[in-house]
Amino acid sequence: THNLTFVNLHRITTMKTALTLAALVGSAAAFAPVQQGRVSTAVNSYENELGVLDPVGYWDPCGLAKNIDQATFDQYRAAELKHGRVAQLAVIGYIVPEITRANYDFIPGKLSTADIPNGVAALEA
Repeated sequence: THNLTFVNLHRITTMKTALTLAALVGSAAAFAPVQQGRVSTAVNSYENELGVLDPVGYWDPCGLAKNIDQATFDQYRAAELKHGRVAQLAVIGYIVPEITRANYDFIPGKLSTADIPNGVAALEA
């Protein structure tokens, strides 16, 4: 059974009010005026590339694409995608063993995976 005391009712009412206000504030952004013109200090030659998003536009804070041709830009983009995918797999490779601790003999009869700690602690084991 639920104990609906005055304190519990007050907490529920406060929570509902807070959630309602958060929803109203969030939905108000849908009716905010949209900026018509965009002021950008970015390189205009790559403004129409795939992945350029408002409100930032083409973002190159270090100026790596300042004086390069389209072939070099395409090579940089391919390398960025490849390195991003490898980084994502590395994170998954670190998280999955933390969540699912598989116990098997790493070296049969000598070393079990249950004896090796997770994460950075495995370097000192």
